[in-house]
Formats: sequence, structure tokens, C-alpha cells
Amino acid sequence: MSSEKLIRFSITVPEDLLSEFEAEYYAENRPNRSEAVRSLMREYISGERWRCVDGQVCATVTIIYDHHVPELTRSLTSVQHDFGDVIICATHVHLSHSSCLECVITKGKSQDIQKFIEALRKVRGIKSLNVNVTVEI
Repeated sequence: MSSEKLIRFSITVPEDLLSEFEAEYYAENRPNRSEAVRSLMREYISGERWRCVDGQVCATVTIIYDHHVPELTRSLTSVQHDFGDVIICATHVHLSHSSCLECVITKGKSQDIQKFIEALRKVRGIKSLNVNVTVEI
């Protein structure tokens, strides 16, 4: 942690929510409640800030799809070629006879990553599309 001035504040939460949170957090051998809240705040800021940032962001886009859907594979390949300037790499995994998982790692301007995600959302046959974006804060 930096040498920034620390501010003490209080929050009110249901007791069972706090108990469940602490059980999960401390199970990972985390140091204390304050560090837990700081970590969550950083994660939230990073998750929200990327939409407004002019600079570089990194995103992992995870897609699950049925490869038997006509034209799906070709559409995914086409979209990835259209956004080759932001794609660092892609990994393809066979989950079952019909389902595939693809993980695409990207780095680029926020608006370019957003356009890539929007283009993927238009592809018919995608079962699931999850995005994890991070920005240096």
C-alpha cells in the first residue's frame, strides 16, 4: 500500500452478509476487513473505469458456443480478424461434442475493445459471453 492518508469510515450491512463475506475472505488467508474492502473498491473502479478511459485497457473475453450452429465458427473468425489489432491471443477448448470455449485476450483502447465485444454479441449461437476488463489504477 502507498503512503496515502487513510480515512476511517463505517458502513452498515446485514449481519449474515458480513459473516458470509468474512468466511469467504478469510478462507483465502486475507489479512483483514479493511484490505478486503480496499480490494473490492479497486476491483469495482477498474471494472467501471474502462468504459471511459482513453488509454489502454486489457480484457479477457470468454465465449461458450455450439460449434454446430451454421456459420458460427466463420463469424467468430471473421470478427476476430476484424479486430486483430487488439487481440493478443485466443485459446480454443472443446468442452463437449458440441460446446466449445474460446478465451480471447485483448489489449487496446477502451472504445476498440467495446466495439469488439459488441461485434461478438451480434454473433448468432453464442451461449455465453463474459468479459473481464482491467485498467491500471
